Amino acid sequence: MMERVQRYGGYLAAMVIPNIGAILAWGLITAFVIPTGWTPNETLAALVGPMIKFLLPILIGYTGGKLVHGHRGGVVGAIFTAGIVVGSEAPMFLGAMIVGPIGGWLIKQYDRLTESSIPSGFEMLSNTFSAGILGAILAVVGVLGIGPILQTLSDALGNGVSAIISAGLLPLADIPIEVGKVLFLNNAINHGVLGPLGVAAAAASPDHRAIHFLLETNPGPGLGLLLAFMFVGRGMAKLSAPGSIIIHFFGGIHEIYFPYILAHPIMIVAMWAGGIAADIVFVATNAGLVATPSPGSIFAYLAVIPPGQHLGVLGGVLVGAVASFLVGSFILRVYPVKETREEAEMETAAPLPAGVPA
Repeated sequence: MMERVQRYGGYLAAMVIPNIGAILAWGLITAFVIPTGWTPNETLAALVGPMIKFLLPILIGYTGGKLVHGHRGGVVGAIFTAGIVVGSEAPMFLGAMIVGPIGGWLIKQYDRLTESSIPSGFEMLSNTFSAGILGAILAVVGVLGIGPILQTLSDALGNGVSAIISAGLLPLADIPIEVGKVLFLNNAINHGVLGPLGVAAAAASPDHRAIHFLLETNPGPGLGLLLAFMFVGRGMAKLSAPGSIIIHFFGGIHEIYFPYILAHPIMIVAMWAGGIAADIVFVATNAGLVATPSPGSIFAYLAVIPPGQHLGVLGGVLVGAVASFLVGSFILRVYPVKETREEAEMETAAPLPAGVPA
């Protein structure tokens, strides 16, 4: 089973990691120009939404289709991805990883079935219309089919978080929270579930603080995960991790580390370890914030920590980072990230050092 998970993670990595540059570009723009960013700019902030909702999922969908059936598969995969993007409110990274390869596989099957029956001279006409017709059908299916499924999943995760907190098992709430975050439902969970719960708890607290504001926004576990990739990872994941650390920990853009987990799904265990460890510290020290830190950076945390709470809050952030780093490093040593096809080709094409026999 672990081999299957690793194989699946390697395939996801081949879709995500080649597009890390685009994800980093979006993270930098977001960290600087959103209203709560370093240098707010209303004009440039108009880039943030379209990039994460349209550009990045379609790039991933194209890459997934291309892996299955070249450029032609990539085109159909991108069209299918555009359909699910329009049919959903949340960024469809995971959906793109599912439908992109499906679109590539379907057009590949069509080409196999018709390759010997198309009259000579009509190949380009057939290729153009087949990709267009199949893509149009898949786009409609994406619009009508994915939105309700995603909404159901979002509601289920939110209800699960509320039930766990109500049962007095607050550290375990990190399990559905991290799953929801990786599916880019972080804002729905934070502002739709934890935010209202935190506001009610803060109103009833003598010092107007609540632990709920710490659960989804904690930058510690994500920092530990990215540090594990930086020190123990390989390929583009290792090379891009330092830049992602800056965007995540100091810029507060947690979405930057989600693709690293989607590319290597077993790493969700490291996030669970970091989140649960941090939440245990928060509970033990009775820590809390006076408001939701937005974005979830260490600077935003410092701005909303009430007097006397710095040890508990920052201690939880530190413990979460250490726990996710240790568990993530162990996982990456036992089940390392596989190289993508592009990285393997680059390594093969690299010239040998002088004096080394070919």
